[in-house]
Amino acid sequence: MQIRLREEAWESDNLSPYAARSGLSGGRLRSEEECDIRTAYQRDRDRVLHSKAFRRLSGKTQVFIAPTGDHYRTRLTHTLEVAQIARTVARALRLNEALTEAIALGHDLGHTPFGHAGESVLNQILPGFRHNEQSLRVVDELEGDGGLNLTFEVRNGILCHTGDEAPLTLEGQVVKICDRIAYINHDIDDSVRGGLLTEEQLPAHCLEVLGKGRTKRIDTMVTDLVNNSLGQPEVKMSASVQNATLQLREFLFERVYLIPEAQQEKVKICRLISSLLEYYY
Repeated sequence: MQIRLREEAWESDNLSPYAARSGLSGGRLRSEEECDIRTAYQRDRDRVLHSKAFRRLSGKTQVFIAPTGDHYRTRLTHTLEVAQIARTVARALRLNEALTEAIALGHDLGHTPFGHAGESVLNQILPGFRHNEQSLRVVDELEGDGGLNLTFEVRNGILCHTGDEAPLTLEGQVVKICDRIAYINHDIDDSVRGGLLTEEQLPAHCLEVLGKGRTKRIDTMVTDLVNNSLGQPEVKMSASVQNATLQLREFLFERVYLIPEAQQEKVKICRLISSLLEYYY
């Protein structure tokens, strides 16, 4: 028996009834011969990992434009943190871990530098720009020789990892929530390191629910997510943890993302991205 067929049989016997199965994928944009060893989702994960777009994530910063020091997150380290948290949740829920990892590694391939401030600036210059749509464009058209030809489920997870539309697979739903878990907590960590705020300034009511410290908050969010989603056809947090998470996110917008200093930096971002666009045009 081919190893891939053995893996597909294992998925059929052991994964949750709500998990996506490699052998039942919606397929690729272009038909191609299957691998003898890897499942379709494992191949997608590897294609993303070996892409130039994935390597470029190392040069894209998150909260700070040009941080002094090498302990601040980049878009690459953010992606790796999302993948780690999402794999933990997927395994606990008996979902397809390879599919989850493929979506997580590819979800931000089309993101601008400078986090969401960079995306906002590019959207002003090119109205309608959305990093999730650009991520899909990267894997469908720009990377490799006419795109990476990923499966439908990975492409859907990448496209729907942000915004109002829910991913069609539970694996995609896991990545969407774990993306938020990752950036909320590591942006707090980087903001504390950068002197923008202290742990003591975080909303007390959020800490009462989620706990103090990055490790405790992530553990609370992940444990709650797993406990509320186990054996269910939907991935979600409890109301109390979800509300505390959203309030912590709103706090970051008020105290980090939208402060006057950030807006001053946005002027630099706009000048830089505008100059690059003008040059390449």
